[in-house]
Amino acid sequence: MAIHIRNATGRDLPRIIEIERLAFPAPWMLASFERELTLPFSRIMLAIPENGTGATAGFLCRWLIADECHILNIAVHPESRRLGIGSVLMTESINEAKSTGAYVVTLEVRRSNLAARQLYRKFEFEERRLRRHYYGPGEDAIIMELRLD
Repeated sequence: MAIHIRNATGRDLPRIIEIERLAFPAPWMLASFERELTLPFSRIMLAIPENGTGATAGFLCRWLIADECHILNIAVHPESRRLGIGSVLMTESINEAKSTGAYVVTLEVRRSNLAARQLYRKFEFEERRLRRHYYGPGEDAIIMELRLD
């Protein structure tokens, strides 16, 4: 399946919020995404299947600051999962980081999110440390890192 990647704009926020709410038990609020659209080091990229309805199937939000890339949020609509969309978004983000001279890509993932951890391991991310209760009581985050050098 061919996937088109483009930058999000304000008019994409309703679909982003829809996907976010379907993907996470504690979703980001609209204001968080609005803020990301204003930050010069932030990018929200959308994945749009070219042979479908034209609806956004997933998104990734990342910060690229100096020589580091930090992935803040990635989600795929439940109807579009297991089609490689998350991999396309991760590939785009990693390639962008490499092209700007970044030496590392980092992210946090719920300890309980085995599917996401498996995706990140596919890209050779390594689990570095645990951040206890990051997502709330009893919901730890694993900090994962991909060295690009």
